[in-house]
Amino acid sequence: MQTGQIIRKYRKIKNITQEEMAGRLGVSAPAVSKWEKGVSQPDISLLAPIARLLGISLETLLSWQENLSDTEIEQILKETTQKLETDSYHAAFEFAAENICKYPDSGSLIVQLAAVLDTQMQDESSGSGDYKKQIEKWYRQALESSDRTVQKTAARMLFYFYLRMENYSEAEQYLRFFPEESADRKCSQAKIYEKTDRRQEAYKAYEEILFSEYQTLNLVMHSLAVLSFEDGCPGQAKMWLEKESSLAALFDMGEYNITSCLLESAVWEKNVEQTWKIMQKLLRSVETLDSFSRSEMYAHMKFRQQSKEFCEKLKKELLKNFQDEESFSYMECHEGWKSLFG
Repeated sequence: MQTGQIIRKYRKIKNITQEEMAGRLGVSAPAVSKWEKGVSQPDISLLAPIARLLGISLETLLSWQENLSDTEIEQILKETTQKLETDSYHAAFEFAAENICKYPDSGSLIVQLAAVLDTQMQDESSGSGDYKKQIEKWYRQALESSDRTVQKTAARMLFYFYLRMENYSEAEQYLRFFPEESADRKCSQAKIYEKTDRRQEAYKAYEEILFSEYQTLNLVMHSLAVLSFEDGCPGQAKMWLEKESSLAALFDMGEYNITSCLLESAVWEKNVEQTWKIMQKLLRSVETLDSFSRSEMYAHMKFRQQSKEFCEKLKKELLKNFQDEESFSYMECHEGWKSLFG
């Protein structure tokens, strides 16, 4: 990171405007702006006053190392962990602080060291509050990183940091850094609802996660079944379809959804009797397609009820599909199958 970038970073951390900084150093605001943009560099006589104003060392101010390698970060983390195991928490904390001061631009190092210390923090001394404050500061410092992965990790750690402190309003602020449709964000939001006595919202949020995850898992299992069959592994394909059926039962998706995936296996095997049984069961269970909407598992969610017209239309579509000679030519010998279209 260039010197100007370091000035900008720590000026913002100290919550000082360019105008305020310029006034304290006896220079113009445009001069500070030019430093931060890399257009010009501060006079050498100003380096020490700038470092003091920003609360950093000259080494930090003049640090030009952009990034540590993953191997170097791993080694520092390993040494910190070893100190936690063989020395005092304070010694490990000081070792981490020295490395963060030495490499202030490595957001990955900062957030990982802060997380290690946060996880291992003990209430063994009156200074534990100071440790917490510094860890919080490091998380916020990592949150300023231009690396999106580091930023998201820092936001996640800050969320749980404030959650443990029961500062739920502050914790909730960091959810905006989570991917909007991620299960992690949804679960974290539900936890905030739960902790802040928004019970109905918590139930609904958790139920929506269940419903969404079922749809994802169902799609994945079916895709694995098709892939296995195409690759000449019918036994494995059948296993995935049976698990897909069990999944539908587990998530209260109704008899139709429990049964429908098994038809594919019967067709692949050209099992006449099994195909016929499944066809009959599907035609009888069309009305259960929206069983989930009446399940206690989703009691706080609202669904649009399917109409009788929809059910009748679906039955007609099923009969039309069952009549497909290319897929069901092996059923020609079955009188029951032929009677469906008589």
